[in-house]
Amino acid sequence: MTNHITTKWVGGMAFESNNPSGLNLKIDASPDDGGEGAGLRPKALMLSSLAGCSGLDVASLIKKMKLDVDDFRIETIANLTDEHPKYYDSVVIEYHFYGSNLKEDKLQKAVDLSVEKYCGVMEMFRRFAELEIKTFFHSK
Repeated sequence: MTNHITTKWVGGMAFESNNPSGLNLKIDASPDDGGEGAGLRPKALMLSSLAGCSGLDVASLIKKMKLDVDDFRIETIANLTDEHPKYYDSVVIEYHFYGSNLKEDKLQKAVDLSVEKYCGVMEMFRRFAELEIKTFFHSK
């Protein structure tokens, strides 16, 4: 399967990129880098892709396992190298689950399946960055 994305310059430092979903997103540089800050930053977007990919896996498994979760969020903290071209050389991915009836073992299994088996973006990141996975359970 091939993905084909078109990214069009819309003036200044801004671009608009389409997506197979039919939605578009705007990419722009920060004012410090000559942009207007009116769009998403490309490197940060990679972290959103990573969290989104894994989050979709985990959400699907929460549904399949019929788990009771009030809230779920992923914190992604990445270190950018100092030298150009700058890239993420290490990333911490924190999975936070909130609820009064959390089945910690099953939720951990869902995270592990995403990290080790299902998430293609995670696998791409593994090719260039050290990944650290942490899971937190917040009982109400």
